[in-house]
Amino acid sequence: MADLAPADLILTTEALFTGTEDHPSPGAVAISGDRIAWAGPREALPEALRGPNTAETDWGNALVMPGFHDAHVHYFHSALYLSPLAERFVGESEADAVARLAPLAARRPAGSWLLAQGWRDYLWNPPAMPSRDSLDAAYPDRPVAMYSGDAHTLWLNSCALERLGITEDSVPPAGGSYDKDAEGRLTGIVREAAAMELMPRIVDEFSTEELLEAYRSFARYLNEHGVTGVCDVSLMAMPGLDFVRDDLFAALDEAGELTVRISMFPTLLADRSRLASLQERHTGPLLQARGFKQFFDGVSSQHTAWVHDPYTNARFEGDCGRPTVEASAMEELVAPAADEGRAVRVHAIGDEAIHRCLDIFERHPVAAPARHSIEHLENFQPDDIERLAHAGVIASVQPRHITLDPGGPERDLGPERVPYMWPFRSLIDAGATLAFGTDSPVTDIDPVDAVYTAVTRRDADSHEPADGWLPEERITLAEALCAYTAGSAAAAQRADELGTLEAGKFADIVVLDPSPFALSADDVQQAQVAATYVGGRQVYARKAR
Repeated sequence: MADLAPADLILTTEALFTGTEDHPSPGAVAISGDRIAWAGPREALPEALRGPNTAETDWGNALVMPGFHDAHVHYFHSALYLSPLAERFVGESEADAVARLAPLAARRPAGSWLLAQGWRDYLWNPPAMPSRDSLDAAYPDRPVAMYSGDAHTLWLNSCALERLGITEDSVPPAGGSYDKDAEGRLTGIVREAAAMELMPRIVDEFSTEELLEAYRSFARYLNEHGVTGVCDVSLMAMPGLDFVRDDLFAALDEAGELTVRISMFPTLLADRSRLASLQERHTGPLLQARGFKQFFDGVSSQHTAWVHDPYTNARFEGDCGRPTVEASAMEELVAPAADEGRAVRVHAIGDEAIHRCLDIFERHPVAAPARHSIEHLENFQPDDIERLAHAGVIASVQPRHITLDPGGPERDLGPERVPYMWPFRSLIDAGATLAFGTDSPVTDIDPVDAVYTAVTRRDADSHEPADGWLPEERITLAEALCAYTAGSAAAAQRADELGTLEAGKFADIVVLDPSPFALSADDVQQAQVAATYVGGRQVYARKAR
């Protein structure tokens, strides 16, 4: 230890959770520049790390741990819908959702798009799919685009359809649809790839400076919640439409305003040059491109997730959802990327999509240390839990998805399949790596709420069901925190430099007070972020009350 130089900053605490053990203990972290110089037991802190210019903060009984890393974020949409440029709400009914647009209409310029996100028809009273008619009645001369809470469906009014050039004769792109009523009239509901294709044209009216301010604001929001890094994953499945906006990130990085470590995952296409271009342009510690993203299916609530057996509440004979691309086409995309050592992340929600994705990943593994991952994984065929673990494929999951649709799994998939929904305990016991995230803006970015749901199997807002949904799939607090740190670092393809508090890794750290380890599982949400450090720099500090 004699060659250790004085650190810039030392953090001490009675509760250090490095992520390499399953419990906290008294310890210290020494930081030099943007890296950890030393981490370990408090009493073993080398004196050489203390110098005349070394700052030191004692966090008492607060938990000092690796920063939360959200493994699955759609940064553009998250920033947009939390900004004054748009609105975000679920609504209580179709009429209520329309009424909630009024503040946005009042503050946005006349004739501009009214853009909102969050509606979930299955949570409304009555639970019914909306149509353009209600929007037309309120906004006959102004385009309205309402993005669903699951980010897979657009609800448009007639003015929007006209501006976008969509008519009854329009042909949707592969993997998408334009809903029509019994008379063949457009309802205003646009699904999956068709919705994704339209979004760039809808948001095109926002200026670069407006979007930059939204990006700054969202970064602050992330830091306030202890998030030090995110995987910005493609939301689109078409050339040039993935919304991974490296230009906006780069502008903030060059200005010294980027306070979140960003790992970008653009869309996997036959032409794989975009990832190479991003990797060539962005080589700094805060902004990098790390792999590819693709879509294999949709969502269960809309029967677009690909399942092996028909939905229990089938809408037609053989209603098993559908793949967004055929399995053979997906394999043709994955195989050359894997051969090049590029990790691929695939959205697969239904049990058949997961099964076929594992088939592909087993045939086309990626060389270590890179690792493929499957995103969301809501409903498993039982044997695929072990298969996923054995293949070393990361399960990138979002705990708050578990309680988004109370009764939905039973309604859509029936009691036989429900036990294999979000099986976190079973996955860990099989040896799988979990990576936690939020799918923001689908659920809020707060990691503490997601951890609460993972350890209790209850909704973070309603705290229902009282005994937890599938309580046998609960995991421990330490397991949940590791999934949100080391697991997500693995999904980001950055396990060698993020996710645990060890010498040589980036000093991305969050302080929680009170420590969640000092709380019961029921009270985990009482833990608050006291401070957030990214690369050793404090980017958030909770104000004293």
